[in-house]
Amino acid sequence: MSRISHADVEVGTQIPERTFPVTRLDLVRYAGASGDFNPIHWNERFAKSVGLPDVIAHGMFTMAEAGRVITDWTGDPGSLVDYSVRFSAPVVVPDDDDGAEITVAGKVKAKNEDGTVTVLLTARSGGAKVLAKASAVVRLP
Repeated sequence: MSRISHADVEVGTQIPERTFPVTRLDLVRYAGASGDFNPIHWNERFAKSVGLPDVIAHGMFTMAEAGRVITDWTGDPGSLVDYSVRFSAPVVVPDDDDGAEITVAGKVKAKNEDGTVTVLLTARSGGAKVLAKASAVVRLP
């Protein structure tokens, strides 16, 4: 993917929406990579016993998928200067062939004089907004 430049971007520029599939296998792989083996991420019986509707994706997994939209858009993973979110709802991942989906889009909120832009992100899964106050600052050439 070619890199986008600061000159190419204006306030209101839309970042193309992307949808990421999430399966139980993805959660197992993420648990292995992160070391987070909390049973709410793999054990349906346990997740339900603590009041969840089913197994849920790791919050940091969800955040990472949303971050991919930014780094893919800029063409440079090193362009990310600051990134923050609040988790507003879990990504529920059923044990079936489809799993769940996380749909992420963004919009440039500010074009800063220091060569950065501020992007607001939206992330939804199962009809719910799963990230709130999601924003990223990226440095563009």
